[in-house]
Amino acid sequence: MRLKSLDVFRGIAIASMILANNPGSWKHIYWPLEHAEWHGCTPTDLIFPFFLFIVGTAMSFSLSKYTQTNNSEANNPEKDKATNLANNSRPDSFFLIPDSFFLLPSSQIYWRIARRAAILFILGLLLNASSIALDVLLNNAPIENFAKLRIMGVLQRISLAYLISAIAAINLSPRNLKLLAIGLLFGYWGALTLIPIPLYGAGNLTPEGNLVGYLDRLILGSQHLYKGGPFDPEGLLSTLPAVATVLSGYFTGEYLRDRPIKTRTSINLAICGLSCAVIGSLWGVLFPINKQLWTSSYVVFTAGWALLLLASCYETIEVRGWKWGRPWEIMGVNAIFLFVASGIVARILLKTRIGTGENAPTTYTWIYENWFVPWAGALNGSLAFAITAVLFWWLILYGMYRRGWVIKI
Repeated sequence: MRLKSLDVFRGIAIASMILANNPGSWKHIYWPLEHAEWHGCTPTDLIFPFFLFIVGTAMSFSLSKYTQTNNSEANNPEKDKATNLANNSRPDSFFLIPDSFFLLPSSQIYWRIARRAAILFILGLLLNASSIALDVLLNNAPIENFAKLRIMGVLQRISLAYLISAIAAINLSPRNLKLLAIGLLFGYWGALTLIPIPLYGAGNLTPEGNLVGYLDRLILGSQHLYKGGPFDPEGLLSTLPAVATVLSGYFTGEYLRDRPIKTRTSINLAICGLSCAVIGSLWGVLFPINKQLWTSSYVVFTAGWALLLLASCYETIEVRGWKWGRPWEIMGVNAIFLFVASGIVARILLKTRIGTGENAPTTYTWIYENWFVPWAGALNGSLAFAITAVLFWWLILYGMYRRGWVIKI
């Protein structure tokens, strides 16, 4: 048993990611499926923080035996319906956690956390390396390109944010954990607006002049950043406010563990979500909402939307028992497999070519131009390509679901 509403939420997030990451052509995209160029937030910019929020929510259940919150409540014999669900279901995070995880002595919990974080980080590195490897093998690129391997990425950020958040959750009291989240948000705000950067000064939030990019160039080197540029959207410093995103999910999970499965719980989640969305928007006037910088206002704003979506899933699935979420649940239970596999397949399609010569289209482009554009046009064909990618992976995950195949790390 698992908290199905969390699996459904995860499935919606991963399906949205596949849809946004696989247009037939990046030149033909409907605006909700585009990222904000810099400041601002589109629906697509909500997807990544949703994953981190889900990691935190699930972490509350999976680490409940080891946190100070649980220890402080150990002498309370009264358990409500939500607490019983938490103890029995133990929903997984972005990856799946075996039952043996909950039987480990506390001295070993750090090893398990570190091992899972390391596996996620390595998977992210392998995805980055696969692009270079395919170019070397198929397009005669120089093997020296491996020296320019991008170090950070989506999985790497999830890895580091999970590692820091999990260790903090185990060792800090609920009050101190909240202070940590608040400190990260305000400390990050202060750092980006007050610390001067050579040649740019303090408070510069451009791609070239911000503190995040400066530290990444200093520590990682420009050749190891996204597209070898001056800035990495999953940089080192900006991972700290991403920890606050995970903790916002963790606080939500702690709330759900202690509340009855009733409409009142869903309403409270929705009220909190609406409040966060408004506060984040207002904060954005002073500290712009920006996904690539992962600004503090962006953390609060996206946590609000995550709470609103989770409240909807929780009310309809847990409280009312509606069955609408099964297609999304199928994708949610194997999210890590889908993320890695879809990334590899997309890279193969982009690195292989149909025909010969310098102007031969990639397999990806050839499929789009020959199978989708003729009947749907450039824009709608691009959307149809993305929808087809979602359906393709859903069929694969449905087969895995029917056979009970769940990838665990």
